[in-house]
Amino acid sequence: MGKPTAFIAGLLFGLGLLLSGMTDPARVLAFLDLAGPWDPSLALVMLAAVSVTALPFAWATRQSRSLIGARMQLPVKRAIDARLIGGSLLFGVGWGIAGLCPGPAFALLLTWHWPVGVFFAAMLAGMLLFKLLDAPAKRA
Repeated sequence: MGKPTAFIAGLLFGLGLLLSGMTDPARVLAFLDLAGPWDPSLALVMLAAVSVTALPFAWATRQSRSLIGARMQLPVKRAIDARLIGGSLLFGVGWGIAGLCPGPAFALLLTWHWPVGVFFAAMLAGMLLFKLLDAPAKRA
């Protein structure tokens, strides 16, 4: 039951990104460009997403099982540490350079535009690099 549900959720997420225009790097970069012609549409999409998610997330925090019967797995770590700050900065710099983050990159992957492919390859390389660098820390 989990795989079809995950597929449907991912499909809805991708469609939402496409319909809201958040797969357009120019629109994202216009949001991040505070000195130029600022485009607030990304902020409005984020506000709508948080609003729609707030009640289900509040409900989920009080459950031990999901609606499909899987064990609820919510993050428990709340500490702000160097890894979180460093990862956030790296993510933000990449987002600002490319105008893409992982969700829109997945949604655009089938367009076969070479910049999306370069972004996706760099994202996968970064994930592999993290895995290699993090492995010694997990063993310790």
